[in-house]
Amino acid sequence: MADDLVLDGVTKRYGALTPLDRISVTIPGNTYVSLLGPSGSGKTVLLRVIAGFEAPDAGSVRLGGRRLDGMAAHLRGIGFVFQNYALFPHLSVRDNIGFGLASRAVEPVRDPAALRRRVDAMIALVGLEGLGERGVHQISGGQRQRVALARTLVTEPRLVLLDEPLGALDANLRTRMRGELRRIREQLGVTFLHVTGSDTEALAIGDQVIVLDRGTIAQHDLPDTVYNRPNSAQVARFLNCYNIFPGRRDGARFVSEIAAFPLAESVARGDGAGREPAYCIRQDLIEIRAADAPVASGEAALPAEFIASEYSGASIAYFFRTARGETVEVEAHLSHRRPVELEPQRRYTLAWDAGRAVVFA
Repeated sequence: MADDLVLDGVTKRYGALTPLDRISVTIPGNTYVSLLGPSGSGKTVLLRVIAGFEAPDAGSVRLGGRRLDGMAAHLRGIGFVFQNYALFPHLSVRDNIGFGLASRAVEPVRDPAALRRRVDAMIALVGLEGLGERGVHQISGGQRQRVALARTLVTEPRLVLLDEPLGALDANLRTRMRGELRRIREQLGVTFLHVTGSDTEALAIGDQVIVLDRGTIAQHDLPDTVYNRPNSAQVARFLNCYNIFPGRRDGARFVSEIAAFPLAESVARGDGAGREPAYCIRQDLIEIRAADAPVASGEAALPAEFIASEYSGASIAYFFRTARGETVEVEAHLSHRRPVELEPQRRYTLAWDAGRAVVFA
């Protein structure tokens, strides 16, 4: 498509540190892409290189076929929504939104009537009707987030970069704003590249998910693929929904320090370069049984002692301790099964379909 973002071998160094190491990826136009990774993985540095705030040491950045590296940030046609919003505290909501449009170097909008029309349209798009004359100190955190987004979108960028834009919001508002961001992006038809450290947010909001690990792309897939088929133990660890057991493959078994698990043919992932050998089973795929309950052919099992549970409304997290002291978590969705009554310090059997595991050997 015309507005594809193409990164080819993008590298950024700070002395001995290399926060971006030969990043190559194509992001289609008119797409919402989540960029997930832990602190220090290079997410924000990548946004800053794309935006033009940092120059890459190697590689190229292209948008719609036009090379951007070496071009001034204000000429790239890229919008940037900062984590702290970076609003002008002395200006009203309306003046904050219109500031970039009136002050930009290329084709500024100086006609007051035209400027007001553009700003009014953006106020309506982000749901800030009636708040235009208020100071930004007089509105809520969620509304300030919308002002920051509107200030970026009013300039009609071809690409919008969002650096953890929901991080300062409470949990309920963050969930609502995810839907609002998707709605706004779809209405405008531009590409959003959204940095987040939240696996839940990345999976919920992105048409595609890029997982960044130590300056390299660990996985780039559809959200469902990343969730169900992470391509490394490190990606599974970022998702925060897998129990991960290091070990080694031994024929038809995966042997860890706590148990030997049978391997189904469907789960063998092969020997990827640099991959950590590990056996991964998602927390919600584990069944809790009595200690002496039988284990069927094709199932894997692990004896463990119940420690505690944590209720979160729609689900319960059960925590167990293995004989070697490792913690294993089981997630029970209450819409799928009735909660079980467990006795602390009592042993149980944790069982699952061996074919549902993800194994890196």
